[in-house]
Amino acid sequence: MRLRARQVAAALLLDALLGEPPASLHPVVWMGRTISHYERRALAWKNPRHRSISGAVLALALPTLVCAGAGASIWMTPKPLRWPLEVIFLSSALSMRGLATAAAAVERKLQNGDLEAARTCVGEFVGRDTDALSEEEVARAAVESVAENTSDGIVAPMLYGLFLGAPGALTYKAVNTLDSMIGYREAPYAEFGWASARLDDFANLFPARLTALLAAVASGRLAATLSSVRRYGPLTSSPNAGWAEAAFAGALGIRLGGTNHYGGVMRVGPVIGEGRRPGPEDIRRAVVLMRSICIILAGFALLAGAVRRG
Repeated sequence: MRLRARQVAAALLLDALLGEPPASLHPVVWMGRTISHYERRALAWKNPRHRSISGAVLALALPTLVCAGAGASIWMTPKPLRWPLEVIFLSSALSMRGLATAAAAVERKLQNGDLEAARTCVGEFVGRDTDALSEEEVARAAVESVAENTSDGIVAPMLYGLFLGAPGALTYKAVNTLDSMIGYREAPYAEFGWASARLDDFANLFPARLTALLAAVASGRLAATLSSVRRYGPLTSSPNAGWAEAAFAGALGIRLGGTNHYGGVMRVGPVIGEGRRPGPEDIRRAVVLMRSICIILAGFALLAGAVRRG
């Protein structure tokens, strides 16, 4: 635990300094290409049962191959280089700097009054339609994305890295990438993506709830944040996404959630929180909260490792 805590802390620092690796070297990009290659063939099958089985096979096979590949790479590396290689692998599973950069770009465009550019920027990292969003809705989309990605883009891989090392963190990223690409309820993914969606739900059960607790601690609004989580966290259709959003809403004193459009289809969701609607300045506040959560988690891990060593 001590060694992995140091590795995860070093990986977080590396991500903060350098960001994510180039696409040609990024493990998650390779995962995405593998999924796309398999997806084109599987979706061509007309039989829903065949699509369902092929989706289950992919949901199990890709994380298994990623885990085995990462473990074998580390094992075959000379001992003096294993530690830095694991740190690099772990860092590639984190997205703290990338998320902060993307969110900051949206904030800048809104502060400059360029709504059209802000819509384009936020559309690069959210799944909803953004062409007709108002300034308030753009800010809400950015804050909600920061909240969700704090959980599944940073806290979750850090946790899996702490307990299972770099292979565990990358295996989680394979599960999460599968869900992001094919874990939809709409056709043609209803059968093909069901297994990936359920596996991701399970993998994020604890990280989402830990993110909510860390947000309460990091914000200094412990009672308000936990109250928001208890009231609004279970309301979303996802068993996990609502926890992070409710925590950020309570921690920042804002109101999230509501109606979104996906592919032109309106989807009505619950309103989360009791404060005002977010503005451009709340995007920066969300990023500060996200970074604080990461630092606190890394600090707790290092402290736990030191106590165990002692």
